[in-house]
Amino acid sequence: MKNLKKGFTLIELLVVIAIIGILSGVVLASLNSARAKGSDAAVKANLNGIRSQSEIVFDNSNNSYGTTLGTSCVTGLFVDPTIKRQIDGAILASGGTSACFSASSSWAASVQLKSDTTKYWCVDSKGNGISTSSLVTNAAAGCN
Repeated sequence: MKNLKKGFTLIELLVVIAIIGILSGVVLASLNSARAKGSDAAVKANLNGIRSQSEIVFDNSNNSYGTTLGTSCVTGLFVDPTIKRQIDGAILASGGTSACFSASSSWAASVQLKSDTTKYWCVDSKGNGISTSSLVTNAAAGCN
């Protein structure tokens, strides 16, 4: 008579569990990277959306963006509710630092990126939307 045992051995089950654990770790690591890239996309989209709204503000404010002193993102051009929501959305997605400047004829804003905290996304009245290594420092210089 043959004595056939059906089922899996303990070692086979442990090997399968180990493989599943390794795959789960790889997926979770990739997921964190994807989340950071998604946050960067939100920062870029929010800041790029400021351009069109800033032109509306410029036209409705006697051809002036207003004046923002210092790095505050809550005065001048950045008081406009639509622009304020976009700046706030970018800062929330980033979780990092930001800087905003406006003068009567120019403006610039930058927010730290989440995937690489040494980089900032910068947009300005000249039409730039670029990654820089530092926060914007004044409206006239823009994203240089």
